[in-house]
Amino acid sequence: MKTRKRIEAGLSELAALDPRMGVLWETAGTPATRARKPGYGTLLRIIVGQQLSTKAAASIWQRLEDADVTGEPANFLARSDPELRSFGLSRQKIAYGRGLAEAVDGGTLNFARMGRMSDEDAIDALVELKGIGRWSAEVYLLFALGRADIMPADDLALVVSAGCHLGDGERWTPAQLRAEAEKWQPWRSAAARLLWHAYNIEAI
Repeated sequence: MKTRKRIEAGLSELAALDPRMGVLWETAGTPATRARKPGYGTLLRIIVGQQLSTKAAASIWQRLEDADVTGEPANFLARSDPELRSFGLSRQKIAYGRGLAEAVDGGTLNFARMGRMSDEDAIDALVELKGIGRWSAEVYLLFALGRADIMPADDLALVVSAGCHLGDGERWTPAQLRAEAEKWQPWRSAAARLLWHAYNIEAI
C-alpha cells in the first residue's frame, strides 16, 4: 500500500467492513503515502527511532546520514562505539545496529527472499535479530514492503487513536486493538494508516 490509489482502495474496502472507519475516513481525510525503501537503511531507521519522539529520532538520523553511516552496513561497522555515541545512539542501539549490519553484510538477512515470504514468516525472520521486536517488524512490513494486512497493535499512537475515535475516549490495550482488527482483515494496514492519520490530526 504505497500509493494513494492503493490506500484509498483499501479504505473503501475497510469502510464496507466497518462503517465507523468510513466515518473516520470522511472526517480525517486520506492518509499521506508514507513509504520507505526496503532494506538495511529502513530497518536501521526503525531501530534508531525506538522509544524516541519523532523529533529526537529525526535529529539523530540526520546526523547519521550526514556522517554517511546509513547507506551501507560496512559504513556502520567501520565506526567506533564512541563515534556512534557522538551521533546520539545509545550503547544498546549501537549493539542492535551492529547486529543488523553484520546480518545484512554476511548474508544472514536476505531482503530479496524476505519480500517473497508470507507476513508471518517475514516477521519471524526479522525478530530473530536482537533489537527487532514484533512492532519493529510489523512497521517494516507495512511501510517498506507495503503489505496490506498489518496491524502494529503495540503502537501507542494506534491504541490511543482507536480509543478516541472508535471507543469511549479511553486508550485501548493492544489486545483490544488486535481483537477489533480481526474484522478489518485483509485491510488492517489501511486501518492502521487511518488511525495514525487521525491521531496526528487530533494531536492527542
